[in-house]
Amino acid sequence: MKNGRVKFFNDTKGFGFITDSETSEEYFVHVSGLIDRISEGDHVAFDLKDGKKGLNAIDVRVV
Repeated sequence: MKNGRVKFFNDTKGFGFITDSETSEEYFVHVSGLIDRISEGDHVAFDLKDGKKGLNAIDVRVV
């Protein structure tokens, strides 16, 4: 599991971005990859999975 912070999340559109705490890389997150409800600024733990345009955050939960 990686740790990061929610940079942006749009509830209406169901997607956003998470910034990795260690590398500062940004990862796309879709509502289908959420375990917990997230908001901008939340600290989260997540795994990564290959998506159509790079790595996507999945199994995202608030820590």
